[in-house]
Amino acid sequence: MAIIKPFKAVRPAKDKVSFVVSRSYDEYSKKERDAQLSYNPFSFLHIIDPGFKFHKKVSGKERFKLVQNRYLEFLEDKIFVKDASDSFYIYKMTKGNTSSCGFFCGVSTLDYENDVIKKHENTLASREKLFASYLKTVGFNAEPVLMTYPDDDEIAALIAEEVNKEPVYDFTSTDKVQHHLWIISDAKKIRELQNRFKKIAALYIADGHHRSASSNLLAKTSKDQNPAHTGEEPYNFFMSYLIPESEIKIYEFNRMVQDLNGLTKEEFLIQLDTYFRIELKGNELYKPTKKHHFSMYLDGAFYSLYLRKKVYEFTDALSELDTQILFKTVLDPILGIKDLRTDKRIQYGYGKHNIIRMKDDIDQNKFVVGFSLVPITVSEIKSIADAGLVMPPKSTYIEPKLRSGLTIYEF
Repeated sequence: MAIIKPFKAVRPAKDKVSFVVSRSYDEYSKKERDAQLSYNPFSFLHIIDPGFKFHKKVSGKERFKLVQNRYLEFLEDKIFVKDASDSFYIYKMTKGNTSSCGFFCGVSTLDYENDVIKKHENTLASREKLFASYLKTVGFNAEPVLMTYPDDDEIAALIAEEVNKEPVYDFTSTDKVQHHLWIISDAKKIRELQNRFKKIAALYIADGHHRSASSNLLAKTSKDQNPAHTGEEPYNFFMSYLIPESEIKIYEFNRMVQDLNGLTKEEFLIQLDTYFRIELKGNELYKPTKKHHFSMYLDGAFYSLYLRKKVYEFTDALSELDTQILFKTVLDPILGIKDLRTDKRIQYGYGKHNIIRMKDDIDQNKFVVGFSLVPITVSEIKSIADAGLVMPPKSTYIEPKLRSGLTIYEF
């Protein structure tokens, strides 16, 4: 049974919303960020990067306090306003022929503790503590965790009924994404949606494992410091964006390695032959088309790698994952990459045209070899999470990528 909770969102004023919301900080180049910060006084980036005002890079507790100050200024200047009623917030993003529609709500840290909210990635304790400290200081969260749930006709009907109404927000951002927001504040409709989610056995984190873990840590520490704790305080919940499985878009991460671990090209190919049937494809762009099938680019040529299943043992859901297969058969034993998170010899790429960028980088001697995989599926993510297993890092690039500052959850 999944618990969802309405909340009083802090949102941009309607006439400023298109100027306020931002992509994730790391998605901007430095030039793009500087332009936004220099010429757009309403950008949420001013809150995320408060040191820009003082022409100084700030970090740690100093940054946290300045983030809070900038946020309070946005409230004082009525760039942000707080809703009077607890609500759910339906949000639809559309670009070209693709769209995603889900809703913002609070989810329970108890569900996170009790594995009703499923995870498929490990988190770093140091990052959990840092972000929990950040949340405690600033008192708000503006970046929701992306979660998915099984498609459900009743939930879809409830949302469709609201989407047919006039949206509260309707704007297009400079990256040509259309944004629409509807608010569900009617108590009866809120109960209907909550009751339907009581029949949903589990929610699955798609993106935001560290944000979830940090929110859970904040709840624990806040509970310990509050002798009047009831379990209903805002810190017992964290903001999430729930979306049906069918509307999640998953893309692959390519792997690019800087050297062959001391091997010649011929020695490397011979070692690969243990686990793969290798076919030379020449210089035409070549992408894999099915599970357990990989594309490799090496020395100006593409190769097709078909896994020899008789020499590779499938033992669980993780062992069947292509990113795990590549790690266990190539990256670790042949190329000597033991830690995919910290080894600087390997880098990752994603995106529709990344195989072209991978080829260009290798041709320019930035890397020696690159591997392309097929995207992982939602069912694979669920199988990993249900089994309590953990995917290798950079196994999935998931969309939608949500905007910061559209709805804000206060603690």
